[in-house]
Amino acid sequence: MGDLTLQNRVVLAPLTRARCGPNKDPFHIENSLPNELHQLYYEQRATGGLIITEATAISVEGSGWQYAPFITTKSHVDAWKKVVDRVHKKGGKIFLQLWHMGRQSHSSFHPDTKDIVSASDIAIGPSAKAKTIAGEYAPFEKPRALTVEQIKQTVLDYENASKNAKAAGFDGVEIHGANGYLIDQFLQSSSNVSA
Repeated sequence: MGDLTLQNRVVLAPLTRARCGPNKDPFHIENSLPNELHQLYYEQRATGGLIITEATAISVEGSGWQYAPFITTKSHVDAWKKVVDRVHKKGGKIFLQLWHMGRQSHSSFHPDTKDIVSASDIAIGPSAKAKTIAGEYAPFEKPRALTVEQIKQTVLDYENASKNAKAAGFDGVEIHGANGYLIDQFLQSSSNVSA
């Protein structure tokens, strides 16, 4: 696959694990750091050809899943490096899945801005529910449409997350562009009405 030689053709697809923390303070960094559970989980699967990790937030703005990992700080890089090292020690290859939730997030994850963003200011329909940072269900909120400058910043967030993944030793990255998350929101007429 590209310049990578895989042991076999078995690929572990990304599966959201929500195993960071838990710390009682929902905004404590521990709740976004991969830990021993991550190390063991991915090490146990290292004999496959390629592992693609669980979705990992590229920025605070892009977060919105309780106990999901980030790749935004040196602490995150260091924590992910422990995972990568254990996979590599077993001969495995591992990619980090980069994630921005966009309008699927909830404002409770963003106390400084109370803001969620998307391609357009269209909320997800009333029959679906968002999860708050407290783990409670709530109606999806109307997002704020990203401006051109904010889109450029989001691209830089993906770039920085990719650089952090490289610093952690990952063999590559996979960008989550499906399931109604931010990139998919730009591709769908139900969530993007911009010209």
